Amino acid sequence: MSKRTTLIFSGLVGYIVLQFLWWEVLLVRQSNANIYNEQKIAALSTTDPAIITRDIALLEQKKMKRVYMIVGEGSVFLLILLFGISLVRRSIKRETELANQQKNFILSVSHELKTPIAASKLQLQTLLKHELGREKQKQLLGNALNETERLHKLVDNVLLANQIENENLALQKETIDLSVLFQNTLSRYFQPQLDSGALRYDIEAGILYAGDKDLLPSVIINLVENAFKYSFEKPEVRLVLSMQNAKPLLEVSDQGCGIAAGERQKIFEKFFRSGDEETRKTKGTGIGLYIVKRICDLHQAKITVLGNQPKGSVFQVQF
Repeated sequence: MSKRTTLIFSGLVGYIVLQFLWWEVLLVRQSNANIYNEQKIAALSTTDPAIITRDIALLEQKKMKRVYMIVGEGSVFLLILLFGISLVRRSIKRETELANQQKNFILSVSHELKTPIAASKLQLQTLLKHELGREKQKQLLGNALNETERLHKLVDNVLLANQIENENLALQKETIDLSVLFQNTLSRYFQPQLDSGALRYDIEAGILYAGDKDLLPSVIINLVENAFKYSFEKPEVRLVLSMQNAKPLLEVSDQGCGIAAGERQKIFEKFFRSGDEETRKTKGTGIGLYIVKRICDLHQAKITVLGNQPKGSVFQVQF
């Protein structure tokens, strides 16, 4: 909530609580006045001192019971009121945070969409305006193709996140060769990183699994993209797929900035961006790991994140 909204909300809550306490005081005073009048009537109704003393004592007990009842019921009501107010305040705060996250997401997506489009446009304009050699043409076309693939990945993520949010993501299971699927995914989307040695993989051959061949590549793409995103110096990303206890195990490790232990569960929340201001300056929409987690859940796979040694992170997916 904004500072102004918080002050207004706090003022209203304070006013309601003070008014409630004031009315409770008035009720106690009114009850005491009624008991006092009854005591006076009892004193005037007889001349026997023993009866007067007894009636006054009974009325005094009645007064105390009423006071306890008013204060007790009032306290319970006040606690319920304060609890309800705290829930409302927490809900408003959560909705405000979500609205801010969605706003940042839209800004991030807009920026992420414009960048590859502008880069591809520049490459193509250069080809049209200049007579270039064959090698230079191939280089520019390759750059444009890389930007197109980047745009394709972003659009896929946005569409997937929308399907997940609307619960329209249907799982189409079939027996697939994970080894071949993951190798093809890496070759299609990360060939420059493979050529440079920034990305290395060790994939055991012939690993079969009953899963969705259209969704599982998104797990690889987003985990590898995330590893490169937070490797600020010379990136070293490694992917390993092997059989562990007769089940496929995927590991994606990097030597980047790592993830704080307190954030290792939050990183799978939608729109969450890990780290401090420096790491949040990196490009990203905050939906990649959210998509990974939901796809893993659909496949009843467990994803965990560990600290790497001496630095970085390790994402493990146990199918």
